[in-house]
Amino acid sequence: MGSNAPPADGPSPERLRGVFRVYEARREGDQLVYFGEPLVAQDQLMDAVWPLFREHGYEVQLSTRTGEYVLVAEPSDTSIDGIPWTNVLLFVLTALSTLYAGAAWYHIDVAADPLALLEAWPFAAAVIGVLLTHELGHYVMTRYHGVEASLPYFIPMPTLIGTMGAVIRMKGHMPDREALFDIGVAGPIAGLVATVAVTAIGLAMGPIDVPPGLVDNPNTIQIEFGYPPLLTLIASIMGEQVSYADPTKAINPVVIGGWVGMFVTFLNLIPVGQLDGGHIVRAILGEHQERIAALVPVALFGLAAYVFYVKQVSNASVLWVFWGLLATWVAYVGPATPIDDDGLDTRRKLVGLLTLVFGVLCFTPVPIEIIT
Repeated sequence: MGSNAPPADGPSPERLRGVFRVYEARREGDQLVYFGEPLVAQDQLMDAVWPLFREHGYEVQLSTRTGEYVLVAEPSDTSIDGIPWTNVLLFVLTALSTLYAGAAWYHIDVAADPLALLEAWPFAAAVIGVLLTHELGHYVMTRYHGVEASLPYFIPMPTLIGTMGAVIRMKGHMPDREALFDIGVAGPIAGLVATVAVTAIGLAMGPIDVPPGLVDNPNTIQIEFGYPPLLTLIASIMGEQVSYADPTKAINPVVIGGWVGMFVTFLNLIPVGQLDGGHIVRAILGEHQERIAALVPVALFGLAAYVFYVKQVSNASVLWVFWGLLATWVAYVGPATPIDDDGLDTRRKLVGLLTLVFGVLCFTPVPIEIIT
């Protein structure tokens, strides 16, 4: 059973009494549990008690148990305990799936020689490299601000690029707008740096040869990429081509890795919910971000209609319909809300706007077209 005496390593009831009247406090395993009565609105309550528990090394939530209000605090732990086997397994599977996808871009006959799969390593390294750098940008900032987060989880998938990306999982509350902004913007900035490097390397490597049998085969499926302004700008600066009149030449698969980085950057910078763009705009505009978020699904559905009726590319239209639906759900879930919701400094606002501009440079209305 519990008692009114608080756990030795938690805040005393006296420190909570202005916002939460405690009538019982006890420890339950690793948790600290405070039963009581809120004296202010929930937002005000969390603004007041979160820093108190934070200084003792705990994350706190308000919940109810059998009709009673209770503050439940769990240890805040940003360390890595042992080997994260799930992360490792997903990374290995993603490496294999991107190698397999890369084999198609390099026109490698894996059935004839399974070990030849390893020859696709430059493509796999390019795709995984830009995704990993993006997620590590987020992860480093979570550690800097003391926000509990997992290592990146890669998502293997038998697609044209072999993956559906990577994510990190954050727990607990966001301390303030500075943390929200820094965590949100760090991924796109880090990912863009890696993307530019990968794109430049791929362009410098030059095109690859397409087997004559594929060129002359009427059943060959042709895949055309829509190159965003940032990619064509890099190619222009380097004096390299992104398309070839000779059908026996194709762009180097490493450049496709750069294209993946740009596409992922644009999608993540869509200013809605808890996407990176949503974090950035929420940190800059505060609650006004939700007005912008409400317009995002409309814009994406409008883009889908434009691509379908004007560009007449059905597969790209389906892509934007999917993202319109996803943005609708993400907007409904809502953005992350920091405990300290004071305004953001001018320097961060300028960095955020510049990052969003680079996101626009990563956009193309028809990212990919499949021609049969």
